[in-house]
Amino acid sequence: MPRTPTTMTVRLSGPLSDFVAANVGENGAYENVSEYVRDLIRRDKERKEAEAFDRLKAELAHAYAAPESSYKPLTAADVIARNQAS
Repeated sequence: MPRTPTTMTVRLSGPLSDFVAANVGENGAYENVSEYVRDLIRRDKERKEAEAFDRLKAELAHAYAAPESSYKPLTAADVIARNQAS
């Protein structure tokens, strides 16, 4: 089901307002402020997703680097019990 667009109001003044104005319009990279803000939000979302993925990769790299002797066999019941204790 598609979401209804939400209207938000943001107040900017001084240097921030000037910066946005320089990036919007005939001489800017964006046609309007909404397009600019949507792009900023998308980029921030992508950055956060990339950070989360990098953390996961680091955890997996650490796990794969552990010696085989550090692993111990677990049953499904062991895993369930461990997860319920958390």
